[in-house]
Amino acid sequence: MCGIWALFGSDECLSVQCLSAMKIAHRGPDAFRFENVNGFTNCCFGFHRLAVVDQLYGMQPIRVKKFPYLWLCYNGEIYNFKQVSIVWIIRFFVCFFFFKFQNQGGIEQTASMLDGVFAFILLDTANRKVFLARDTYGVRPLFKVLTDDGFLGVCSEAKGLINLKHSTSLCPKVEPFLPGHYEVLDLKPSGKVASVELVKFHSYKDEPLHATCDTVETLPSGFDLETVKSNIRILFENAVRKRLMAHRRIGCLLSGGLDSSLVAAVLLKLMKEININYPLQTFAIGMENSPDLLAARKVAAHIGSEHHEVIFNSEEGIQAIEEVIFSLETYDITTIRASIGMYLVSKYIRKKTDSVVIFSGEGSDELTQGYIYFHKAPSPEEAAEESERLLKELYLFDVLRADRTTAAHGLELRVPFLDHRFTSYYLSLPAELRIPKNGIEKYLLRQSFEDSNLLPKEILWRPKEAFSDGIASVKKSWFSILQDYIDQQVDDLLLEKAAEKYPFNPPKTKESYYYRQIFEKHYPGRSNWLPHYWMPRWVKATDPSARTLKHYKSATQE
Repeated sequence: MCGIWALFGSDECLSVQCLSAMKIAHRGPDAFRFENVNGFTNCCFGFHRLAVVDQLYGMQPIRVKKFPYLWLCYNGEIYNFKQVSIVWIIRFFVCFFFFKFQNQGGIEQTASMLDGVFAFILLDTANRKVFLARDTYGVRPLFKVLTDDGFLGVCSEAKGLINLKHSTSLCPKVEPFLPGHYEVLDLKPSGKVASVELVKFHSYKDEPLHATCDTVETLPSGFDLETVKSNIRILFENAVRKRLMAHRRIGCLLSGGLDSSLVAAVLLKLMKEININYPLQTFAIGMENSPDLLAARKVAAHIGSEHHEVIFNSEEGIQAIEEVIFSLETYDITTIRASIGMYLVSKYIRKKTDSVVIFSGEGSDELTQGYIYFHKAPSPEEAAEESERLLKELYLFDVLRADRTTAAHGLELRVPFLDHRFTSYYLSLPAELRIPKNGIEKYLLRQSFEDSNLLPKEILWRPKEAFSDGIASVKKSWFSILQDYIDQQVDDLLLEKAAEKYPFNPPKTKESYYYRQIFEKHYPGRSNWLPHYWMPRWVKATDPSARTLKHYKSATQE
């Protein structure tokens, strides 16, 4: 996990512009480099490094003597670099790209062959090309600004671009780079660029090209239940196994819900198999006696992890709101609610432990139809479509939250549920197999691990509890605590005129107004980064919390 930053065609002093690169220093606390591009006085790279793999050799931009005209600035991890027969990841990127580009495969085949999470900028000064790419689900963030006259800025987070100066634009448009896409740009002698094409290189429903060199052998075909359950276990275990590559200590977030518990249990099992010589640290956060804390204790005791509990009170959570919104770069209601706990537990991990590589259960709810409102889906087909929509928008919501809250404290996030092979297989299953059953969401996933003894039965079949709700008590939800506080901070008249002040995505509650004010303070005029608020479908919900839905209330009353 690192922070990457680059400019092409800057008409302002680079020594001033490079101050913007320091806005993402939290992403790479171990080292920093700023480098001008030879022959282009107005082009440069900035790189903040978190040393996770190969701590000695890893500074960027990456360059090799054989190809001095190639510059690579990259953020992420490539899990199949050995399987594609390239000894080191540097050679993989530079050599593989170079030789493929001379043939018909080019950047598209290169990006498609990467099994991992990534965002990169590749500069070829000999052929005057710039290439940008981002992984399938946008697990690694990437933003860009491109002006009409060809000034290009690229950064891991938007905050590294919003203060850039440019003569033809007082406020250059900053936007997220789309996941699963690459872009080719021509580099002009002036150092400015022109976009040639923006291409989607992988659809998450398609088996990835890199599956041809995966360590998992060909799986049995067919949709009989036992075959499907076996394949799910094999692919998920493989997803966790390939993410063990690290030279820094591995830890795991543990809420006590199904997803994080499965990740933690499989992770610990595999760490023992390969004789990692330190205990797995698991981390739970919540208020005193919250459902998540109690459930996480059961899981930790069952799997035998070194468990840490972070207990916070309402005042600590409220005090963190502004710095959380600054880190997130969003004003989405449910994202902010859930991020506060994740931000505080990440802060604890950084200060109190030596774990740096952090596993998490993100992506499962979207993939396996885990949200409670899926019980109201009109049909299996519509549920499948909704699952795909949620996966497509992960980079705006859950993945954004998980990346920014961990990166804010110099931690690297790993999310096995978003493994390409695992997700493409799960999405290939008949829609009827994937829907909630017997009033229980993620029924197929739970069934698949029922006989594994990885988790206690009450955890494996624990009903869905949203992270932002589970960290508080059942009697008083975290969103209720926030709303009670914010109700005193926002005047009724301000809310009445909210649509006039904020015509795009106008706030409809005091809570959303409060978050929007803070967002606009740090990112004025950038509200279009969030196309819409996250809200459940098929139900007449006025709040994104699962605890407001009838299914949740009836389940907790049984």
